[in-house]
Parts: sequence; C-alpha cells; structure tokens
Amino acid sequence: MGKDHPHEFAAGDITVDEMYNLMIGSVVPRPIAWVSTRSAEGVLNLAPFSFFTIASRNPPTLLLSIGPGVDERQGTVKDTLVNIRETGEYVINVVPASLAASMQRSSAHVASEDNEFELAGVTPQPGICVRVPSVQESPIAFELTLDRIIPVGTDHVILGKVEHVRVDAEAYAGNYKIALENWQPLASLAGDYAMITPAFTL
Repeated sequence: MGKDHPHEFAAGDITVDEMYNLMIGSVVPRPIAWVSTRSAEGVLNLAPFSFFTIASRNPPTLLLSIGPGVDERQGTVKDTLVNIRETGEYVINVVPASLAASMQRSSAHVASEDNEFELAGVTPQPGICVRVPSVQESPIAFELTLDRIIPVGTDHVILGKVEHVRVDAEAYAGNYKIALENWQPLASLAGDYAMITPAFTL
C-alpha cells in the first residue's frame, strides 16, 4: 500500500499566517516563558511566550522571541519588549499546569498601565539580583539581565543572562536537578496546551 502524497509548501507561495500555523503545529511541545517585567515608570507587567529555549550554557543564557504587538500603543507583547529594552532586567517564570488559568488571563491585551499580576491573580515576589519580581506561585524563576536584542524579521530575539534561579523545595530533586513530576510543566501546542506524559529512557 503506497503512502499518500505529502503536502508541499514553498514559503513564497503561502501567507505569513499560514506558515506560522505550520510551524507552531510542528515545533511542539514548546515550554512557556511567563515573563515578568517592570516599566521605567514602575508598572509591573506579566505575559506568556512560547518561543523560548536555552541559548547557551556558559554563560547561562535563555532565548526569548517576541513578536509584534497588537498595535502601536498597547498590548502585553509590546510592553514586555519595551520594558526589557528600557530596564535591561526581567524574570522568566515557569508555568505548571496548576497556573494555566492564571497564565491565560495574563495574556489578555490590556493597557500599558494595567498590572497583569493583579489580572492573573498571582503574587509578585521581590527579585534577588534584579528589580523585577517573580511570580511567587511559580515553582521556578530565572532572574535575567539583558545581553542583546536581535531583530529577526518582524520579531525580536532576546538573549538574557541568568543571574539567579529560585527553585521551590517541591520542584527540587537535589544535586541541581529538577523534579519535573512534582510541578507538571505546561506545554504550548498549536493554540492549545498539554501536560507532559511520564518520561521514558532510551
């Protein structure tokens, strides 16, 4: 029995949104960076992003990609980028399944002066090495200082150096390892979310 002919897509023949749908449905699962920032005026911001990974082990560096905002005046996406650029500090909080609803509330597009910590119903915990709070309810938080911002097409790749890591007791397995089964990380799919199934070894 022959295999059905595959669908072929040349980047120049489809729209940006169509290619985006192919990518986010294929590059899965993606971890969620729940990014907290503070504006130059002191307003707190909290927003989730799924274009997120490790960029370097030494120096420890995390990579975050932020797309264009909803408009030129407001939107959590744009606010996060502006705040990181202006202050050079931010925190990436991990998202356990138990905080899925709070994370989703913080993704709403609201005015720049609105506090997404309050919108999400979570608690700001003062940073140790940065002036940006983490999400107290998140089991793991990385405090970062900005390394560089790299424009890539319509998006911006942000590289941040890890200055401090907070790992709650229940998420720590000892010997600098994380007990994934104890905090059930949430994964981003193509507009939906999933939990990680039990791990296996190869």
